[in-house]
Amino acid sequence: MKNHIALITLLTVSILSACSAQITQPEASEVWEPEPRVVEGVSSTNHVPSDAIILLGKQGLSEWKSRKTDGEAEWNFDNGVMTVNAGTGDIKTKKQFGSVQLHMEWRAPQIVEGEGQGRGNSGIFFMERYEVQILDSYQNRTYSNGQAGAIYKQYMPLVNAMNPTNEWQTYDIIFEAPVFNDDGVKVRSAYLTVLHNGVLIQNHREVLGTTEYIGFPQNKAHDEASLMIQDHGNPVSFRNIWVRKL
Repeated sequence: MKNHIALITLLTVSILSACSAQITQPEASEVWEPEPRVVEGVSSTNHVPSDAIILLGKQGLSEWKSRKTDGEAEWNFDNGVMTVNAGTGDIKTKKQFGSVQLHMEWRAPQIVEGEGQGRGNSGIFFMERYEVQILDSYQNRTYSNGQAGAIYKQYMPLVNAMNPTNEWQTYDIIFEAPVFNDDGVKVRSAYLTVLHNGVLIQNHREVLGTTEYIGFPQNKAHDEASLMIQDHGNPVSFRNIWVRKL
């Protein structure tokens, strides 16, 4: 078997070498079409990419609704900052998304109360199913796959990149949506890449399925869905949330 594999490898290399030997002009490997579209990126004067959808800025909670009632979001909003109104329930975007690039800034409650999972707890859920944990993990120990930046109950962050509790935290997340075939079978997993305060903490992690509090990940077929932020009973604040469809 090893001899067969070695022979196939040798033949493949020989074919590729022969093809390369026939190309004598650099233009033969240049690709001109299609041309990437122009997007104005983030700069000192423009803090949001030109093709981004602003989910939270100065406009209030117009992009969000209550998960519990499907009516208006009941969280607090003041001067560009949205804060969890404990007990009103999770909120989710009115728009639905698949694969996205997400930017969000969040801050733990400024009155430090509780410990472990009871301190500054929330979460951002992609497609309402796959959670990246939000938690005040500054000098606050909890289970590693449940601290800030964890893909909840699946992967601990590579490092703890928390700023002090009184400072804002930044998440930049790339989410690649899962793919299901016509029979409802998952044929490609979701993937998450997370930067916390500019530090890579999740590097293209394969999401095993839904991020369950109890039990194992589930993989029921679904379409695009909302982004969701969790009401865990703590007054976590958010600002500057935008998303780009991928």
